[in-house]
Amino acid sequence: MNADTTGPHVVVAGGGIAGLAAALRLATAGHRVTLLEAGDRLGGKLLAGEIAGAPVDLGAESLLARRPEAVALARAVGLGDRLQAPATTTASVWSRGELTPMPKGHVMGVPGDARAVDGLLSEEGVRRIGLDRELPPTGIGDDIAIGAYVAERMGHEVVDRLVEPLLGGVYAGDAYRISMKAAVPALFEAARHHPMLTAAVHAVQQAGAAVPADAAGAATGLGGSVFLGLEGGVGTLPGAVADAIRAAGGEILTRTPVTALRRTGPAGWEVVVGDAGDRVLTADAVVLATPAGPAAALLAGHAPAASAELAEIAYASMALITLAFRRADMPALHGSGFLVPPVDGHTIKASTFSSQKWRWVADGAPDLFVLRTSVGRHGEEGQVHREDTDLVAASLKDLAAATGLAARPVATTVTRWTGGLPQYPLGHLARVARVREAVAALPGLRVAGAAYDGVGIPACVASAHRAADEIIATSKRTDPGAGHSS
Repeated sequence: MNADTTGPHVVVAGGGIAGLAAALRLATAGHRVTLLEAGDRLGGKLLAGEIAGAPVDLGAESLLARRPEAVALARAVGLGDRLQAPATTTASVWSRGELTPMPKGHVMGVPGDARAVDGLLSEEGVRRIGLDRELPPTGIGDDIAIGAYVAERMGHEVVDRLVEPLLGGVYAGDAYRISMKAAVPALFEAARHHPMLTAAVHAVQQAGAAVPADAAGAATGLGGSVFLGLEGGVGTLPGAVADAIRAAGGEILTRTPVTALRRTGPAGWEVVVGDAGDRVLTADAVVLATPAGPAAALLAGHAPAASAELAEIAYASMALITLAFRRADMPALHGSGFLVPPVDGHTIKASTFSSQKWRWVADGAPDLFVLRTSVGRHGEEGQVHREDTDLVAASLKDLAAATGLAARPVATTVTRWTGGLPQYPLGHLARVARVREAVAALPGLRVAGAAYDGVGIPACVASAHRAADEIIATSKRTDPGAGHSS
């Protein structure tokens, strides 16, 4: 630890991007920070790797640039010159056996005009969208499931073939259960003020918050990009943040699970670490940046209501299958990839043509073509835990049917994200509000991470900054010698 850092000691539990962002915020504000990660690496669902010598992301691959938090974090830790827009943003939907370009002018798959989906939906599906103008207003109350609402206004086909595959890429969940207020807040707010869903879509677009019409979600050129990547992979961001934490005087310990919290007087905490519980850190404040389950266990004796709420948050698992081919063996593929509606019964839910989407992937291995598929939705744990060879074979089968790809890969790798994506069902934000209210009654304790305000990287960073800022605002200067004991 940096001896010049004399602020209060804060322990951050969890070394994903939320924990890292919280730790950096606290360290740069003058707090003495100890970040504890149970696993052997930092970064959570951000993981850079390689396949057949080609650099590639094995986890999250892009940053939403329309929210400032993640891009600002990358720049703050010296990665600004490595931000990169996708080389192509044209994507398709593999629906009813055909690759059809993703329609333009929609908000998370909800079209503003029936003509935009002509060719992707059936004639009946297109006609059904037009009934939105004739239906009486739909009451949405404090929240509503986006799939149910859109199906009522525009029919199930819009949900099944547009909304579901787009939301599935973000939450790996069921659109008919996902909260519109939590997942698409701009559309939820617009729908409260517009009786027609098409009018609500237009209102969101006019406000500049429209989701672009391609699955990649970005325009070319950094200035106009909705999504950005990092040369070398978004998975390089955690390491850069960790370096910045250490430079600011923070300490980072991996393979160090937090097993218990104990109050020490009205404001302090003891953090018990290790399975044997033989090490204790004293802290003026604690940030729990763990998934909901571990946070629930740690809070059980201190905030039982918050613990019970967090224990109810379900998680979905997914697997990424990354495949490298000889470029000379590849058929002509177009765009950045395609999405797959689950209603068609295929194994994969999406494919990204990494060598076409990201210049840094193509430049790193010009003789190879790298692509990846994703498998797994909430309730499909069995799919994710199939043998690697089975997942590769299933991916190749679906790729062949969708694109005509007949080449055999020169290398494959399967990355599983077990329990990686929290689900945001109806009422999720109300649950989060109750959790925060209960936790706020505990001086010097805050929560952050994907379970609360959004699963994307910017949302995780924002929740981390919120937790850190609240601790900074309420913490008092303490004895600079207070810190570690065993």
